[in-house]
Amino acid sequence: MKRVQIFIVICLSIIMVSACSNNVRMSATLSSKRDVTLGSKEMKLKSKQLDLQAFDKKPTEWGENVTGVKTSFQTVNKEIALTFDACGGDYGNGYDEQLINFLKAEKIPATLFINERWIHANEQLFLELAADPLFQIENHGTNHTPLSVNGGEAWGIAATESTQAAHDEIMSNHATVQSLTGKDMTLFRSGTAYYDEVAVEMAEALGYSVVNFDILGDAGATYSPTQVKQALLQAKPGSIALMHMNQPTSGTAEGVKQAVPLLREQGFEFVLLVGRVLE
Repeated sequence: MKRVQIFIVICLSIIMVSACSNNVRMSATLSSKRDVTLGSKEMKLKSKQLDLQAFDKKPTEWGENVTGVKTSFQTVNKEIALTFDACGGDYGNGYDEQLINFLKAEKIPATLFINERWIHANEQLFLELAADPLFQIENHGTNHTPLSVNGGEAWGIAATESTQAAHDEIMSNHATVQSLTGKDMTLFRSGTAYYDEVAVEMAEALGYSVVNFDILGDAGATYSPTQVKQALLQAKPGSIALMHMNQPTSGTAEGVKQAVPLLREQGFEFVLLVGRVLE
């Protein structure tokens, strides 16, 4: 009888240990799943809810300087902002290392408008630039298209054809940069720098200022070094210069190198656009 009792006790102990072990494994599995779920929630991108139907209206303006586009910043000092686009695509994924190295060596801050295609082609390089406090990373769109709510074209490039497409042109790249850097961009420049005023209004509703330029610094990276230098020497306090950092065979780097000491002799300082009042 005692042997039977001992046998029963042993069996019950084994069952309890097994059950406890299963509970521990189950608890660990559930805990792991909860951790993954919480991690996923933490990694979700900032969602900007917008009623796109509010922008289903016919635009009346089209171009680089439509209502709402900013081309300079307020300042009482001799300050200029250098901005460089990285356009991406088959002919736009290059990197002007000479230009960026010069900016770093001379400690010249610059605002870099980066397209999503360029980021995908140069992700490690993008992360290095984004981590450098000398540079401000901003949004140059997803597919590098002009921004419209009902279509159009600029320089042979078709514009977005709906409010949803315009929204996605801004926010897909926003999501990419946010996921890679944890930072939200607040300035937008479209491919070709063309817009209609309704698309600009929508960008503002998304938390963006649309920024173009008052100095055409390299004309799509087609200027010679002398032309780049001459363009930059037109600077006045609050000027925003548009150039490119994705065409290493262009005259941009050399033109910037020639212009910078001359601008400094005139008393100009180079600044980022972050925190600036744009106009």
